[in-house]
Formats: sequence, C-alpha cells, structure tokens
Amino acid sequence: QVQLVESGGGLVQAGGSLRVSCAASGRTFNIYAMAWFRQARGKEREFVSAITRSSGDTYYTDSVKGRFTISRDNAKNTVYLQMNSLAPEDSAVYYCAARYYSGIYGNPREYGYWGQGTQVTVSS
Repeated sequence: QVQLVESGGGLVQAGGSLRVSCAASGRTFNIYAMAWFRQARGKEREFVSAITRSSGDTYYTDSVKGRFTISRDNAKNTVYLQMNSLAPEDSAVYYCAARYYSGIYGNPREYGYWGQGTQVTVSS
C-alpha cells in the first residue's frame, strides 16, 4: 500500500556531506514514523535514525549522533537524512522504512514498508 523510493546516494570523500531522500507514495496518511537503516557489506542491517510524522521527534543511533540530521516534509511525504563528516565506516546501502505505530524505533521488524535502498560510499 506504501511505496518508498530512496535517492541521493553516491560517492563522497571522507569528511564530506551527502543528503539522501526517501519519498513515500500510496496510502501514507497513517504512517506514524519513518526511519533510515543501513547495511554494510557482510554486516547486519542497523538502525540509523527515525522521525515521527506528527510531532517530528527524532531518534539516532549513537554512532551518527551529532553528524547526521533527519528531517521530514509531510506535504511531500518525504524524509531526508543529512549526513555530515562522513567516514568510510558509514559506507552502506541506506534503506528507508515506514511504520504505523510507536515502539522500538531501532527494531526493523516493527516497520511495515521498505525501500530498495541507495548506495552510499565514502572514500578514504
């Protein structure tokens, strides 16, 4: 019922910045929150950040706090992840996800919809 499309990934030098976007379409009105997860080669998918649709409350994993900023444009049903001070360890496929209720935002099992991902590569 909901489609998520990520964009904005690419190659960036260490220390640089990149902004990825996730546009939701379909029946988006009841989405409670949207989030970003990432998965590096050979690694488990991990939570990055989340934002609630109504209040704009934000959540971050410790490794990105202070460097990444999540935001949303509800009129466009779009969330953004501004990534600054990027390091090679940030290289991963970044996935956006949507959920319909509050809970443990870092738990991927609580998200009902996922995008296909966008590759972010940070060179040394």
